[in-house]
Amino acid sequence: MSNGPQYSTIIRSLEPSVPFVSPFTIERDMGRPFRLRLGANESSFGISPKAFKAMNEALETLYWYCDPEAYDLRQALAKRHGVTVKEILIGSGIDDLLGLTVRTFMDPGDVAVTSMGTYPTFAYHVKGYGGKIHFVPYTEDFRNDLGALVDAAKRTNAKLLYLANPDNPSGTHYSKPQVESFLNNVPDCCLVILDEAYIEFAPRDVGTPIQTHDRRVIRMRTFSKVYGLAGARIGYAITNSETVDAFDKVRLHYGVNSVALAGALASLNDPTFERTVIQEVQRGRHEYETLGNKLGLPVLPSYTNFVCFNLQDMAVAKRVALELKKRGVFVRQANGQPFDRFIRVTVGSPTERTIFSEILSEVATLLEVIHG
Repeated sequence: MSNGPQYSTIIRSLEPSVPFVSPFTIERDMGRPFRLRLGANESSFGISPKAFKAMNEALETLYWYCDPEAYDLRQALAKRHGVTVKEILIGSGIDDLLGLTVRTFMDPGDVAVTSMGTYPTFAYHVKGYGGKIHFVPYTEDFRNDLGALVDAAKRTNAKLLYLANPDNPSGTHYSKPQVESFLNNVPDCCLVILDEAYIEFAPRDVGTPIQTHDRRVIRMRTFSKVYGLAGARIGYAITNSETVDAFDKVRLHYGVNSVALAGALASLNDPTFERTVIQEVQRGRHEYETLGNKLGLPVLPSYTNFVCFNLQDMAVAKRVALELKKRGVFVRQANGQPFDRFIRVTVGSPTERTIFSEILSEVATLLEVIHG
C-alpha cells in the first residue's frame, strides 16, 4: 500500500464514470468537427441580442469579482415568479444546484429515488457524496411512474426524490393537477427536486403554482435552453427561504461569473427573443414528427427542445447513431432501458433540420429500418 495520501472511502468505492461524453471529446477522437451538433439539447438559435450586448459590457469590469449575492438577477427572478429574493438561489447551472442539494440534505448511506434512465447527473452526485440511489422503471408509455416513485420514497425512507418535468430524455410531461397530486403524496421527510429545465417549451398547464412555504419542494430552472446560455453555466432554484439559508452555509459564493449574471438578467428582459425561440422549436418538433412518420420511426410527444425517434430496437438505434456520426451528425442514444431503442435529437435551426432530414432519410434507407 502507498504511504502517500489516501483517497476517501467514498472515492475509492466509485467506478470511473462521467454523466455524458462531451461532443468535444467525440470530435477529438474522430479528428474532425461535427457538421450538425444535435445531441446535447443546446439551443441552435443563439442568445438574445440584449444578452450579447450586456455580456460584452460586463467584460469591461471582468477584473472585479462577481456579486456573490447575484442580487439584481434574483430581484428580477423574484418579480417574475411572484416570490421574494430570499427564495431564489443562483448556481452555475442545474448540475451545480443538484450537487449542492445532495450535499445539503443527504448523509452518506442515505437514499435518493429517481427514474431509471432519467437525467444521469443527479445519480452521479448522489453516489459522489456517498448516498444510495434507488431507481424506478418508467411506465410502458415512457413516462415517469409518479405512483411508483412515491411508493419507493416511502419504502426506502428516501431523503430526496428527483423528477424532471418535462422529462429528459423522453420529452413527456405531467400536467399541473397530476404533479400537485404527486407532491401531496410524497412523505414529509423527503425533498422533491422538480427539474424544470424545459418548462418554457411546455404547455401552460405543466408548471404547478410556486408555493415556497412547502419545504419539501425545490424547483430548478436554467438559462441554458430557451435563452441559449449553456456555455455560460447559470441556473436557479426556487424554494423556501430556510432552504436557501441552508445552501448559503456550503455553496460556492463566487461560483457564478459576472458575465453569466449579466447575460441572464438581460435575457429575462427580452421576451420577444424568448417567444421567437419557443415558436421555432414548436415548428421544429412538428417537422421531426412528420419526418418520423414518413420514415416509419415514430417520435415520442415532446414538450422540450428535442425529440426522441423510436428505432424499435437497441441494436438498430446504436447503428443509426453510428451512421449519423460517420456523416458528421451528433445525436444521443441512451445507454439504458427503456430509451436505448431511441435516438434523441435536438430541434435545430431550419437549415440544420433540413440537412438532418436528408441525412436521416439516407441512413434509414441504407439500414432498411423504414416500416410500413
